[in-house]
Amino acid sequence: MVTKLILLLGVLAPALCFIDMVEKIVKLWPEADPTYDDVARISYSDLVNGDVDSLIKQSMQEYGIFYVVDVPNYDSHEELKYLQQFFNLPEELKAGTEIRRHNPANKNAYRGYCPGLDDVDATLQYKNLFNIGPHETRVPIERDSLSPMDKLRYDIHEPNVWPQTGDCAFDKEFKELFQKGFEIRQNIARAFVRSIARSMEIPQLNDLFQEDEFSAMGLRRYPYREQINTNMYSDFDGTLLRELEHVDSTITVLTTFHNTGLQALYNNKYRDVPVTGDDKFIVNIGKLVDDLIDNKLVDIKHRVAETTFDRHSITYFLGPQFDADISRSVTNKLTEAGNKYQIFGEWIKDYLGAIELFYY
Repeated sequence: MVTKLILLLGVLAPALCFIDMVEKIVKLWPEADPTYDDVARISYSDLVNGDVDSLIKQSMQEYGIFYVVDVPNYDSHEELKYLQQFFNLPEELKAGTEIRRHNPANKNAYRGYCPGLDDVDATLQYKNLFNIGPHETRVPIERDSLSPMDKLRYDIHEPNVWPQTGDCAFDKEFKELFQKGFEIRQNIARAFVRSIARSMEIPQLNDLFQEDEFSAMGLRRYPYREQINTNMYSDFDGTLLRELEHVDSTITVLTTFHNTGLQALYNNKYRDVPVTGDDKFIVNIGKLVDDLIDNKLVDIKHRVAETTFDRHSITYFLGPQFDADISRSVTNKLTEAGNKYQIFGEWIKDYLGAIELFYY
């Protein structure tokens, strides 16, 4: 009896070892059960204190994103409330903040309100935008006397415009809330740059982000669209989309609140990205910045699926400083942008030309 039991265990042992090995692979190998639930969750304090650089790098190399949580003095409920209140205002009250294309009295081409919704079949513009930047004032000068490059430097410092609805309490709280939200996101993006510079041992990356003249935070509303937009079916898998598949250019800090719809490409399949909920931000990197670090991270391709509700989000972008050399990577390799541009200021001019940021 004992001999038979020993023989039976001898037969089963390899099988049991194989099962155990498979279970471990399923747990450790992302392709077995790809999910964004395993993306790193980094506390704000750990991020700014530089305590989790390796974890951030690992998550960015595997998934192309990570989450920032436990942000002090941040209230997503207040942001969503005021964002919705602004977009629900009568158009005549929002008109004072409209960009120049919609309101010639406003000299700004980018900072301010863009109604969108020009065409129910529009590919990318069936949404409302309110863009906020880092500048509140700008010294008036005789612009025509400047050289082309100095004109570019001047134009890129567009000052913010803020709602003046006649409700002083709303106007004051809206401005203060989103000035604070801009600073929080700016701190997250800058801390991320420092983290990558440390973990990848490329301190020169910090030199490219000493200033952020064209950092931008966009409040967005995607109104529910009853009519199907035939221009917005994905070429990849036929899914009806609100934002087409794309890769960002710089560094992104995203708030989706509890709104679903964001999807990202992982292992050749678009998968739902968990919402940011009450207290989180999603951080990802874009093609331009990834080229600067020799493509050592994942510049993730993503999209927004069509939804059956009004979808709101806030997107913050941090780019290099105006004079940052984007033609060469940190190891002196020619970047894709370097085929045409030397500095970031030249690149941003063409990148935003479609929305008439400049006066040329």
